[in-house]
Amino acid sequence: MKFVNMIKTFSRDEDGAVTVDWVVLTAAIVGLGIAVLTSVSGGTTSLADKISTELEGMDPANYIN
Repeated sequence: MKFVNMIKTFSRDEDGAVTVDWVVLTAAIVGLGIAVLTSVSGGTTSLADKISTELEGMDPANYIN
């Protein structure tokens, strides 16, 4: 009988459900962050290359007052 009561108590316990909710929410946020990073990384890499090329072509002596 003690085992049956233990099973009933375990089935009504909802402490683990909150943990599962937080794990799912955290996984969704991480997934969204990775999706944003993937979509933005191409543009930022391209922009950084353009800036680098422009800076390499500049002569600092022309910009001294």
